[in-house]
Amino acid sequence: MNGTLTTALAAGLGTGLALIVAIGAQNAFVLRQGILREHVAAVVAICALSDVVLIGLGIAGVGGVVRLWPAALTVVAILGSAFLLTYAALAARRALNPSAMPMSENATTRGRRAVAATCLALTWLNPHVYLDTVLMLGSVGNGFGDLRWWFAAGAALGSLLWFTALGYGARLLSGLFTRRRSWRILDGLIAVIMATLGIGMLTNALR
Repeated sequence: MNGTLTTALAAGLGTGLALIVAIGAQNAFVLRQGILREHVAAVVAICALSDVVLIGLGIAGVGGVVRLWPAALTVVAILGSAFLLTYAALAARRALNPSAMPMSENATTRGRRAVAATCLALTWLNPHVYLDTVLMLGSVGNGFGDLRWWFAAGAALGSLLWFTALGYGARLLSGLFTRRRSWRILDGLIAVIMATLGIGMLTNALR
């Protein structure tokens, strides 16, 4: 593997990680599922494979379409905002209602389909994923010319490594979350994150 190819791969890895590591709705969801140890493999797979598709679209030049159809992003933003605000309300309900805590005898485990649907919505109803992953990563990657697909491979690898580490590493915190208070704090933080992102997304969409 020559130096130039390695540079493209490393640049993709670094750029991809820089864009996905920041705390957001998707990462908060993966973290919670990891602590719960509930359908972690499915969640990690959905997040990583979605990024692979989005990165591929960006490298293939679909970012130009994103620029040409800003109205489409507005629709996505409105739908995504509604979903995030709904999720925030549910998280707030869990935080305020101890009987809804995962450790409670009255709590029920969510099915794989419900978890997968939530993960897909958090991923694909986020307009920033099209701006950051498709447009930004695509633009940077295409700057590498013939090596752009190696850049894409590095970015995809970064996504896989991050979501795997977050999803499966979160179980290290499971001991802390044997206490109801810990779950209430986590769900309270998730509610704040989701609500803040949802309101911000809706505000930007309606400008």
